[in-house]
Amino acid sequence: MGLSRCMARPDSSLNALIGLLAAALFLVLFVFLPVPAHAQGAVRSVHGDWQIRCDTPPGAQTEQCALIQSVVAEDRSNAGLTVIVLKTADQKSRLMRVVAPLGVLLPSGLGLKLDNQDVGRAGFVRCLPNGCVAEVVMDDKLLGQLRTAKTATFIIFETPEEGIGFPLSLNGLGEGYDKLP
Repeated sequence: MGLSRCMARPDSSLNALIGLLAAALFLVLFVFLPVPAHAQGAVRSVHGDWQIRCDTPPGAQTEQCALIQSVVAEDRSNAGLTVIVLKTADQKSRLMRVVAPLGVLLPSGLGLKLDNQDVGRAGFVRCLPNGCVAEVVMDDKLLGQLRTAKTATFIIFETPEEGIGFPLSLNGLGEGYDKLP
């Protein structure tokens, strides 16, 4: 199953809606805030190249946690990307949110290669003052691919012909995901 098929919305039941609302509150904490705020939130644990960071979003009754890694493009030290993996509050959905730098060509979406094999592209859902956000609902197949691959390369486009690759270590992703509350 390609990345594009993983982007299906969760079912429309009330529980899924509640989970998505909780995830939206979490998004406010970890994505909508300016980039330095990504360093906020207590580091709960470190798993290889990933960190579990937790905080209680405004208005939430419980602490929310996410598995996070930030990287910089190999050839552009001013272009960064943050990958956030989380479980919704109802534990029924798993989401991957990627915050790409402003100036990204939105129609081209966000590409993903795992160990140099093309997995697909995800569309951007919105742009904020600190970057543009792509979101994928992760199914079992994608999660399995992420667990077994060694490296991921996220690709953004500034022009239709010019892609910028962001290599991301997957070292510790499986262990960190298993430790997410």
